[in-house]
Amino acid sequence: MNKLLAAAICLLVPLAASAEKADALKPITIDYKDAHVDQVTQNYVATGDVVITRGTMVLKSDRAEVKEAPDGYRTFILTAAAGKVATFRQKRDGGPDLWAEGQAQRIEYDERADLIKLFSKAEIRQLEGKKVTQEMDSPFISYDSRREVLVGRNDPSGADVQGKGRGSITLAPRRNQAAAAPAAATPAAAPAANVPATEKK
Repeated sequence: MNKLLAAAICLLVPLAASAEKADALKPITIDYKDAHVDQVTQNYVATGDVVITRGTMVLKSDRAEVKEAPDGYRTFILTAAAGKVATFRQKRDGGPDLWAEGQAQRIEYDERADLIKLFSKAEIRQLEGKKVTQEMDSPFISYDSRREVLVGRNDPSGADVQGKGRGSITLAPRRNQAAAAPAAATPAAAPAANVPATEKK
């Protein structure tokens, strides 16, 4: 049943546009307070208000680990300190001011698959400018920006577990629906008071 629900969520939540394709061609900048780099294993660990920037994509957390595979693709693992969250924000193709942003206690970004996974208290929002057009929260969310699909799971591990948590999806009304909404009814004018004619003297 849970697997059927997850499949239904995939169908219900297609993204309006994919992530900014030009970001894949941009260099990666990691800003931090402390870092440890192992050039043999190509493993990078940064701590202290870490900000990772790649084109329009910005990832933030207290700690970030970057692992580079032999083929050159990287995996980013961002972990928030207790009581905090890691965040991401990225421009979407399809318009001048379309964005996707999210947060969770841990975020993993797979560069090869262009896949973002959010673990524990996960939230993702789509925005047009500052207006939220779609929002999803769940114990776990994966965001496949290449195929334009979001998947929510009921356990922070990313699995479907019987009796675990629940998620929710909020969709903003379409523009034409909002424009067609009937205006509030105007109350009818009160009838004029029945004033008796003035008597002649």
